[in-house]
Amino acid sequence: MWDPQQYLAFDDHRSRPFFELLGRVRAEHPRRVVDLGCGPGHLTTALSQRWPDAIVEASDSSPAMVAAARARGVTAELLDVRDWRPQPDTDVVICNAVLQWVTGHPALLTEWAAALPAGGWLAIQVPGNFDAPSHNSIRELAARDQWRERLEPTGVLQSRNVLDPTGYATVLTEAGCAVDAWETTYLQRLTGDDPVLKWVSGTALRPVRNALDDADWDRFTAELAPILRAAYPQQTDGTTWLPFRRVFAVARIPE
Repeated sequence: MWDPQQYLAFDDHRSRPFFELLGRVRAEHPRRVVDLGCGPGHLTTALSQRWPDAIVEASDSSPAMVAAARARGVTAELLDVRDWRPQPDTDVVICNAVLQWVTGHPALLTEWAAALPAGGWLAIQVPGNFDAPSHNSIRELAARDQWRERLEPTGVLQSRNVLDPTGYATVLTEAGCAVDAWETTYLQRLTGDDPVLKWVSGTALRPVRNALDDADWDRFTAELAPILRAAYPQQTDGTTWLPFRRVFAVARIPE
């Protein structure tokens, strides 16, 4: 289960890629704007503000996230992105930090591009940090004898299958789109005790949390904390620097 409060603990850091992605979408008067994987809905409201005349459609696969979005006044639906299909008037689709969880998602992008109307926009962003020390540390710890049996079924031992910008540009160009693809590495300034552990607890560690009871979760994170501290040492001013690579693609359906 996703925890909206834990996810929002680094709201500013997690929001920056969304606005960088949104900035490259040039739609002027879309009829329907879709936020796939809306999370707690705190960014969906930006879509309504930018396009006040559009219907804003939001969905997420987490009941907790949908409840949090609805509490913000967002009309959110419980839905797996693999089951979503665009309405005929869908002119903009935003899918921010979702598709890394979906095996085979390049084929899904091809399906969406084929179903969108002429002139529509499809914008995606995925984390590109699955080979970073943070994720390598999680996989290495989860592979140890005391954890492997319970954690291997969660998929946490596997690196996520995301493409680089060229990969997404190729998929979407072959689908007939005009494509703008790029990557950005943000250097996140974190503070406090074990900030990288807190950061990954809201995302990468969710499958681990779901698989373990409270006592084992405490044991796992106690073992992980010093590994992350060594990989991301705290500076003398209390800062911990976390490089975070993101991959973006914005596709335009030809008119």
